[in-house]
Amino acid sequence: MITALQQPVSPTPMKEHFLIEWTTESIFKGRTAIMRDRKQRCLNAELEAKVADLVRQAEEVIRDQQEVRSQSISTQIKSYEEEDDYNLRHPLLSEGTVDLHSETKPKTKNVDPINKVQNKLHSASKGRKSNSRVKLKYSDVQTASDVAIPEDFSDFSLAKTISKIEGQLEEEGLPDYIDDGIFCGVSEDIGTEAQIRFLKAKLHVMQEELDNVVCECNKKEDEIQDLKSQLKNSEGDCMRQQRTINLQQSQTEKYKTLFEEASKKCDGLQQQLSSVERELEDKRRLQKQAAASQSAMEVRLNRALEEAEKYKLELSKLKQNNKDIANEEHKKIEVLKSENKKLERQKGELMIGFKKQLKLIDVLKRQKMHIEAAKMLSFTEEEFMKALEWGNK
Repeated sequence: MITALQQPVSPTPMKEHFLIEWTTESIFKGRTAIMRDRKQRCLNAELEAKVADLVRQAEEVIRDQQEVRSQSISTQIKSYEEEDDYNLRHPLLSEGTVDLHSETKPKTKNVDPINKVQNKLHSASKGRKSNSRVKLKYSDVQTASDVAIPEDFSDFSLAKTISKIEGQLEEEGLPDYIDDGIFCGVSEDIGTEAQIRFLKAKLHVMQEELDNVVCECNKKEDEIQDLKSQLKNSEGDCMRQQRTINLQQSQTEKYKTLFEEASKKCDGLQQQLSSVERELEDKRRLQKQAAASQSAMEVRLNRALEEAEKYKLELSKLKQNNKDIANEEHKKIEVLKSENKKLERQKGELMIGFKKQLKLIDVLKRQKMHIEAAKMLSFTEEEFMKALEWGNK
């Protein structure tokens, strides 16, 4: 009876346990979905920050590259302007040297002693200039192709030339084929001494002019030296600028490679961002679906909780009924146990009486056997006596 009463109660705790597990699993799934959504939002924020940082770095690299290009272009423009200035100055120097040599060039039309004297005076002025530390470096400065330089330039002196001319004039006299251009504006009736004095005066004037020309040449030489030093400085600056240009070109190449790498990284991150955005959209869609399903699950959960409360009340009622039934059954069992004890006691008493009766039966059987044996013995004694008597007879 007890087992029969407890069998209909067993399904209700299982159902309650299943409902509790189902509710806990649904709550856990909802919490995990919320945590996953929060993690996705954090990852999206980090990715957006990284993309913004990469875009900013790419813009800085592009800006630096543009600055480097503008600086390299400005340095190239400056170098080109300096080269143009140098080219403009250099032809002026070459033209100045050509004009100077053309001014000091002797006339070679009439080969006469006076023209030779003038040529030697010019060559002597050049020799004096070369011997008195004021030396023009004709190898460095480009001269015109029509400048006449005497072959005995290094071994010529003005004093020797003047003394030689005076000795020739005193010995031979003034020649008849002197160029009229020398004595232009002078009477032809003057004597040789006057002509010699006139030539000496003209020689002194030419010497003064030569000294002036030498001073100008010295100034030009100083200017040439200054220009050469400026040229060296400009060449050094040009070399330095070339090195800086090379460095800037290498830096531009490096920045180009960095920019390409950054652009590649930016493209990769853009692709990652697009993929993450797609994943985010998918997650949002799933989140919406999960929210809808969660709301439905909450409704179902509320209904299930209400049903669980109902089942709990029913379970408590059934438990109370089971307790009452169990108490009643316990009381009945106690009564049955007491009756069973009485029956057992009566059974024991009956068994004792039955055993006593069996013992009595055994005693009676023994008595019966003794009686029968006594009867048999009496018969045998009588027969024995008869046999004895027969033997005696």
